[in-house]
Amino acid sequence: MSKRKIVKIDEERCTGCGLCIPNCAEGALKIINGKAALVKEIYCDGLGACLGHCPEGAITIEERESAAFNEEETKRHLAEIKKKEDKKLACGCPGTAVKSFKPTLKIQSELTNWPVQLMLVPPEAPYLKNSDLLIAADCVGFSCPDFHQEFLRGKTLIICCPKLDDAGLYVEKLAEIFKRGDLKSVTVAHMEVPCCFGLNQIVGEALKLSGRKIPAKEITIDIQGNVK
Repeated sequence: MSKRKIVKIDEERCTGCGLCIPNCAEGALKIINGKAALVKEIYCDGLGACLGHCPEGAITIEERESAAFNEEETKRHLAEIKKKEDKKLACGCPGTAVKSFKPTLKIQSELTNWPVQLMLVPPEAPYLKNSDLLIAADCVGFSCPDFHQEFLRGKTLIICCPKLDDAGLYVEKLAEIFKRGDLKSVTVAHMEVPCCFGLNQIVGEALKLSGRKIPAKEITIDIQGNVK
């Protein structure tokens, strides 16, 4: 044991969104009991690549007594993770299990704006003005057979992925949209899998940053397209 830099996680601030996990190249982080945690201290190199991806600021680097980073053990750990990738991701997210469903409805499009991907939407877009905004995780529209009729009708759409995209950039972009758009309401639609709940955190932080009080609600969809 020697003194070295290593990741520290504030469990009170951690929401278990999982945004930090794909940014740890050593696979040292995992969601355990709803919170991010170190799998083993020997897997953490202390460089802090995960720090900027926590919307709650729950991850920091501290210097303390710890077992040294073990590169060989980490390689074996990553190899074991790779073997399981056909069933689930390294984060243990149950939403990555492979499933197939039969389509049940034929629906008419209710999409009224373009572009819809958050990084492509200009904050000054005229279709945002005085609109009811639906911010949907990418998978929602594919999971819900009646997404257009039940959720999109009468709303302006923005889509993004809270797990794979840059949460920090999305907070800033949404905050700018909230400032300029004079929105009537915001609806957040995400999947039931743990990593997708990060969209709530992104939108919540953006609302705080914008300083605007906009009525907001949340919709959670299960992997068969039903409202939870």
